[in-house]
Amino acid sequence: MPYLRLETNVPQEKIPIDLSAKLSELLSKSLGKPLNFCCASVTGGVNMSWGGTNDPAAQATLMSIGALGVEENKRHSKALTDCITQALGIDADRMYISFDDKKASDVGYRKTTFHEIFGSK
Repeated sequence: MPYLRLETNVPQEKIPIDLSAKLSELLSKSLGKPLNFCCASVTGGVNMSWGGTNDPAAQATLMSIGALGVEENKRHSKALTDCITQALGIDADRMYISFDDKKASDVGYRKTTFHEIFGSK
């Protein structure tokens, strides 16, 4: 159930139409989760300032049940940063990624939670 939410001040019309699909595939590979559970959203045109300028910048939040941790997050950060900076022309030092490791009981799906569907994680 990984979910990546990416916000950027890059105008929406300059964001590749297939970026969310590419990010979903990247999540599946990097996290080792089935693609059919991976979701990514990209919101452009956000009123965002970084270091006092409006040069291209981004903020991302990656939520997952497991597959996150000290060493794992280094790998995810590199993969996501490489993809996003290439697609949007953002410098790597103008982007943050927050990692949010959720318990299965804290994520709803199909009128219940992942805890009920897959057991405790």
